[in-house]
Amino acid sequence: MSAVVGLRVGLRSDCLGAPLTTPRVSWRVVDAAPGAAQEAAELRLEREGEVDTVALDGPGQNLIDWPFAPLRSRERTVLAVRARVAGEWTAWSEPLAVEGALYEAEAWTAPLVVPSASAPHRTRPSWLLRAAFTLAEEPVRARLYATAQGVFTASLNGAAVSDEVLAPGWTSYDHRLRYRVHDVTDLLGEGGNVLGVELADGWFRGNIGFDGGLWDVYGTHVGVLLQLEVTGADGVTRIVPLDDAWRAAPGPATSAGLYEGEAHDARMLPAGWDAPAFDASGWDRPELRPVGELAARLEPAINEPVRVIETLAPVAVEAQPSGRIRLDFGQNISGVLRIRVDAPAGHTVTLHHAEVLEDGQLGTRPLRRAVSVDSFTSAGTPTTWQPRHTIHGFRYAELEGWPGELADGDVVAAVIHTDMERRGWFACSDPLLERLHENVVWSMRDNFVDLPTDCPQRDERLGWTGDIQVFAPAAEFLYGADGVLASWLRDVAAQQGPDGWVPNFVPWLECGFPSGASAAWGDAAVVVPWTMWERRGNRGILERQWSSMTAWVDHLALRIGPDDVVEGSMELGDWLDPAAPPEDPGAARTDRYLVASAYAVRSARLVARAAAVLGRPADRDRYDAFADRVLAGMRRRWLDDLDGLAHAPTGLALVVAFELARDEAERQRAGDLLSTAVRDGGHRVQTGFVGTPIICDALASTGHLEDAYALLTQTECPSWLYPVTMGATTIWERWDSMLPDGSINPGDMTSFNHYALGAVVDFLHRVVAGLAPAAPGYREVAIRPSPGGGLTWASARHLSPYGEIAVAWRVVGDELSLDVELPVGVTGTVTLPDGTTETIAAGSHTFRGAAGAAREETLR
Repeated sequence: MSAVVGLRVGLRSDCLGAPLTTPRVSWRVVDAAPGAAQEAAELRLEREGEVDTVALDGPGQNLIDWPFAPLRSRERTVLAVRARVAGEWTAWSEPLAVEGALYEAEAWTAPLVVPSASAPHRTRPSWLLRAAFTLAEEPVRARLYATAQGVFTASLNGAAVSDEVLAPGWTSYDHRLRYRVHDVTDLLGEGGNVLGVELADGWFRGNIGFDGGLWDVYGTHVGVLLQLEVTGADGVTRIVPLDDAWRAAPGPATSAGLYEGEAHDARMLPAGWDAPAFDASGWDRPELRPVGELAARLEPAINEPVRVIETLAPVAVEAQPSGRIRLDFGQNISGVLRIRVDAPAGHTVTLHHAEVLEDGQLGTRPLRRAVSVDSFTSAGTPTTWQPRHTIHGFRYAELEGWPGELADGDVVAAVIHTDMERRGWFACSDPLLERLHENVVWSMRDNFVDLPTDCPQRDERLGWTGDIQVFAPAAEFLYGADGVLASWLRDVAAQQGPDGWVPNFVPWLECGFPSGASAAWGDAAVVVPWTMWERRGNRGILERQWSSMTAWVDHLALRIGPDDVVEGSMELGDWLDPAAPPEDPGAARTDRYLVASAYAVRSARLVARAAAVLGRPADRDRYDAFADRVLAGMRRRWLDDLDGLAHAPTGLALVVAFELARDEAERQRAGDLLSTAVRDGGHRVQTGFVGTPIICDALASTGHLEDAYALLTQTECPSWLYPVTMGATTIWERWDSMLPDGSINPGDMTSFNHYALGAVVDFLHRVVAGLAPAAPGYREVAIRPSPGGGLTWASARHLSPYGEIAVAWRVVGDELSLDVELPVGVTGTVTLPDGTTETIAAGSHTFRGAAGAAREETLR
């Protein structure tokens, strides 16, 4: 019998402290008969003892507008949904508790507790804060509203409030400061209680950025903002007064920096410091600052928290001549080590980290100033410890000063990133392509630590807009990235310049990189929200980001010269084209102003489409007209003679992928020239950040699928599979980040964990496996398997808003077999390589056909 499952409100998996007063509602229908679909639904909300039921007609199940009165601050409600399928109603779903956050500024009364108003520009210690208080009764319900200017962990009566790491994460703190709501009912009792905090610099005032970095970017102080509210048996909610209770003392982290690492001296951690019986009479009173003085607005977090997701045991342990013990965890990760150590008081164990080895040593040069060294000084008792205030990118670690023998389980690597739901999978008959895909998955994980960064290891780790602009489709397929991206886009909008320019990375820091916006980077303001609409059906993100999207395209209009193309502006172009010299990674084969103009056309077209979705016909016409104007200029400057682009594969790929051709004949001509260029290049990569994500699509869609496969499966540098043959477990920043002799690229800009060049996996999902969205949120899908390249089978699965979609094909001899599984609410169009087409509904389907008779033609 049909059932409603997966009831969800907003983008987070939990609904404690709902970020919006009118959150959108989603659910899935399962166990329906083949071909069935939801015909209607009812939403039931219990609030304050009353029940409100709203009926909805039609198949809508994804991000449905909240049909009830808005949530109020702290309001507790219970939501349930049922659906009508094939004329029968399902049972009501499992109830979902939805609780309001603090939506009005005046709801906050707790002060910012500041233990350190300023500090020298060097790696600084952590602080301990405690507030003792008494409760007249055990609370019926208790909530802790928590955030900080810095990074913090909180406890109540010695028990951790949550398992969140590096809270509250990184935003443009001058604009927005996120908080989370924690249910702490079970941690409190009648009588004496203690709220404890350990606080360190984090991104707020620690050293961040490159070219020497910056200190005190957002303030010279660190502080924590905690509002504890308890509800008694009388049903009254009260804010626990803590102002006079706060005390502060230096913490056990004698130094802590995101790049530098953490030094922890266990002798400085007083036993029971966050328990009621502890004597804190010698501790200092911290400074209290009124919450109303915060420059940033307080807002509930819309993304999932950062957590320890898993732990990895070392796959190899080796004693070094230096006396160190080297550990290989077999996988490049973002995280820290967790150690179990028994040593005399005062004994220090030092932990060194690196992504790769070079000349038999840890390859630390690419880390630049991010020394990435942690240390633990024992208090003389057996202890399990992991750093709280730092994070590293590493595969290898070395232990210095380890006492005695290293036993199994004494050291593990804790993998840390945003706790996103896995949503996409790919497999095929080529183990190297499978490893490439797995490397992309890991690079995404390692770089989604609260926001989408470029790399997790060196003195940078910034939210580069260009990287996520090209990677967004892959991200949305692989994981539930919605919350991370939606949160980050708020900072993009907050930090746009007065004329709409978008910084090249967000949050933006004036740390030595030119402040001007660059095409393909600033276009993230448009492309990322549009991708979220296409892949998740998130109309709300278009509404929220509309002003930001239009501001960017309006800014591009300011860059258009008298010839109707972009010229004269600072442009990064096809960054890291393999032909570019190491000292000038922007010196690509394709004219940077062609790239910029192509993106102006594309972003204007996407804004016009967004306008159509949002019911803004005048805006649609205006932005389409702007795109037409720039495209006409591009044709006069570059595209009238496509032979002039024969040396520039990215330029040709842009003509095809961005729909810049006059007609199908010209599009085909661009594809044929691209095929020739790719073949002349020996099927090695000749594109940078802009061309690499689109070149395989441009080839396949113009009848050159085998060239696309030859590019994909090339193992000689530069290629996607060269790093795989070199043992890579993540995607490299440069095609040759490691040279064939095992030495590290001598350039200053070398990372072994960048996801941007891994954007090609979206091609694996959509074209190789043949699973592509054909309507927003995968409401409709295009199933079009593309066997080739010697592959005998491939499969892809994606957890869409409506349920899991699965596609698997296999070639035996000249016959292709295809299995498709669609969930309730999704329809599909299947196109086999021989041209056979069929429309299908929810359920399981199997097809047979010729493996390649008309493959190239049907790809067009």
